[in-house]
Amino acid sequence: MEKTKSGIGQKSWQYVKSNPIVVMLVIAAIIVGFTKDNFFSWSNFGNLMSNTAVRFLIALGVSGCLITKGTDLSAGRQVGLAACLAGILVQRANYAGRLTSLPEMNMFLVLGIVVVVGAIIGLLNGAIISYLKVPPFITTLGTQTIVYGICLVITDAQPIGGFQQGYIDLVTSKLGNTSGFHLPLLLFVALVFGAYFWFLYNKTRHGKYMYAIGGNEIAAEVSGVNTGKTLMLIYTTAGIMYAIAGWILAAKSGGASTSMGMGYELEAIASCTIGGVSTTGGIGKVSGVLIGVLVFELLKIVLQFLGVNPYYNYIVQGLVIVVAVALDLRKYLAKK
Repeated sequence: MEKTKSGIGQKSWQYVKSNPIVVMLVIAAIIVGFTKDNFFSWSNFGNLMSNTAVRFLIALGVSGCLITKGTDLSAGRQVGLAACLAGILVQRANYAGRLTSLPEMNMFLVLGIVVVVGAIIGLLNGAIISYLKVPPFITTLGTQTIVYGICLVITDAQPIGGFQQGYIDLVTSKLGNTSGFHLPLLLFVALVFGAYFWFLYNKTRHGKYMYAIGGNEIAAEVSGVNTGKTLMLIYTTAGIMYAIAGWILAAKSGGASTSMGMGYELEAIASCTIGGVSTTGGIGKVSGVLIGVLVFELLKIVLQFLGVNPYYNYIVQGLVIVVAVALDLRKYLAKK
């Protein structure tokens, strides 16, 4: 029994040493919770869960790219394109500012359309990286600009509104008493995708190939791994996740614009890194991604309750990103 307790204590201490940012932010949240009214409330908890759910889907997409020593700088713009495209297609037929002459569409049909678009963009990213051997940073930076341009063209840089009420109601629905205990539907959506990605990463051949490529791509190729096909699948999956997140985000926000999703890729990369996904490749868990996203969203809420000027939020978040990556690199160098 004592050995078990000692083992748990050692693991806890090891986690604290390996994840100082997580520990510090949780401590900060607890302090703010006991000093600010309404921090510990169902309303605040619901907002945290809803925001975390959307960002978690994006971070899951990015995580596979990072594990294979890649990245995806187009993630945020892909989310924005999906949100705008979904917004245009789910506008009410009688809405005065409607941006399309197409008939009013079913919201699930629209989801299918944006998923196909996201998959095509992800597939192109994967093909360019795998077969043209363009580095992921450059590939996705170029895609980021292209996607943003497409978004500007289809929206004419106009804000999008007039969504079907059923679309908004579905995404923002809650389970439980809305004035007391309640859980947002998005929480369960995130848990389902989290479970799927856990299975994909830990119990499938694709997951083994992904970690092998991240550990040593040349060795993986020599051992028979089809690295090109695996990378294409990873980036295609990422594109699908961004599309789903964009579809959800448009309804959650009640509107869409070309600025939607801007910078989300950096938040996703930071959340993954905070949660233990190494930028050096080959390391990362779905549970860690969830913790990283949750902590990053918690940081935003803490800053709001402290009354920090919203403009300073970007400075704080930027510092967290730099520190997280720096600590990750230090752990990598220490292992070498």
